[in-house]
Amino acid sequence: MNWFWFAVIALLCWSGSDIFSKIGCCGEKDRTAHLKMITAVGVVMGLHAAYMVFFNDVAISWDVIWRYLPVSLLYILSMALGYVGLRYIELSISSPICNSSGALVAVACLISGDLADLVGVDRAVVLGAVALVCIGVIGLGVVEAREDETLRAKRQEHANRKYAKSWLALCLPIAYCLLDAAGTFADSLVLETLNEDSANVAYELTFLAAGVICLIYLLARREKFFVRQEAPKYVAACFETVGQLFYIYALADEEHVALSAPIISAYCVASVLWSRLFLREKLSWKHYAMILLVVAGIIILGVYDI
Repeated sequence: MNWFWFAVIALLCWSGSDIFSKIGCCGEKDRTAHLKMITAVGVVMGLHAAYMVFFNDVAISWDVIWRYLPVSLLYILSMALGYVGLRYIELSISSPICNSSGALVAVACLISGDLADLVGVDRAVVLGAVALVCIGVIGLGVVEAREDETLRAKRQEHANRKYAKSWLALCLPIAYCLLDAAGTFADSLVLETLNEDSANVAYELTFLAAGVICLIYLLARREKFFVRQEAPKYVAACFETVGQLFYIYALADEEHVALSAPIISAYCVASVLWSRLFLREKLSWKHYAMILLVVAGIIILGVYDI
């Protein structure tokens, strides 16, 4: 199996994580669904971390965990906010916004001088991609805010869930985007001194700790767990963990990073497709136009491995 199939598997797994996370977190009655989702991801990642340590001999220590802790917390907090946000907005809108973090990382790299090697046409292309993402995200916000309630209700007639106009619905995926971008930028700095496998295990163990804390809180509140409601969360957690693994494998082939990165970056396209097929989400042409701008920008940034 080569880099191409690794990239395709990562794309399918992360888009699968999106759709099952949406199914597991979108219920209005369960206000603690996001905490249960964190518990599920923590359990699965903890099991994978144990496998990597005991069967793949990945070195891990408290020093590595503490050094990687700020990055881990940024990622975990961003995912928690993303899970909360799935209750208020269509996945078709949420996923492209969340994936816009790459554009913010590019801005941070430009400001810090990390992309000083990009000059001329290459620099212009990256700036253009960032502009596409920003225009698309802002455009989505404008379209959401200005959409007529009657038209909104009409297009949601056959959807599995109805969504009212809400600024919180947009603020949560944007918050995810900001925190994920901060985590990615910090990641690039911390990994200069840490082994990637050890850092990934440290992240998974930290997620396990977060999951245990959430579980203790849920049990203290005497929250109820039902297999039918929890199953999608654990499926999403498995997809998330496997996607991360194949993402690492795909990018390990340094000769093909420029090809594998944009394939993986486009997983939000698959998420939009799954939400249309399985959740019956239907957006207006204005929504899809803005999403197209965001996806185009993400893919361009993926080509440049930002």
